[in-house]
Amino acid sequence: MDVALTLLLLVCLWPVLLLIAVCIKLDSSGPVLFTQRRVGVRPRFCCGHVVWDVREFLVYKFRSMVDDADPAVHQEYIKAFVEGRVDLASDSGSRFKLTHDRRVTRFGRLLRRTSLDELPQLVNVLKGEMSLVGPRPVPTYEVSEYEERHYERLAALPGITGIWQVRGRCQVPFEQMVQMDIEYVHTRSTWLDIRLLLLTVPAVLSGRGAE
Repeated sequence: MDVALTLLLLVCLWPVLLLIAVCIKLDSSGPVLFTQRRVGVRPRFCCGHVVWDVREFLVYKFRSMVDDADPAVHQEYIKAFVEGRVDLASDSGSRFKLTHDRRVTRFGRLLRRTSLDELPQLVNVLKGEMSLVGPRPVPTYEVSEYEERHYERLAALPGITGIWQVRGRCQVPFEQMVQMDIEYVHTRSTWLDIRLLLLTVPAVLSGRGAE
């Protein structure tokens, strides 16, 4: 289902993808795409059984920050977020999109608010690195902060959308986000994926939990 639906989406959305690319170039200097190492899993067959291997891969996104943005800012924030030292109700920021982050471009704010910056991840789906629905692919530096119980969220192919994205996005505390991903790992099915895909549309349009 993933590959067929992804190909259909790419055929339907290519004018939008092209327009976004042009707007990014007009808004700021730098490449159209942003890549980052993320951690996920990929299935392989061994002795007649499916084995899930944890692997790193490059995730693709439309660039929403200035080209020379310092990655250390986000790394420090993630460490504080995992340790529960971030107040999501304050102006200190939100999960993956730091509120009022000056590194974000003008057009980048629109991309993040609408989640359109995630569209290039359709390529990751075609490459078999991601699914349309699943746990969020996490940066390698976030995994380095995990305790043992957190690793269970990595037991499924990471997705562009999922339970976390439709239930609150950036306003969800880390431990609750992990539990949502683990919930998906244990209950995933074709029908759940379809339901989450349908729920993603109003969640994105409403901007609920976005920057």
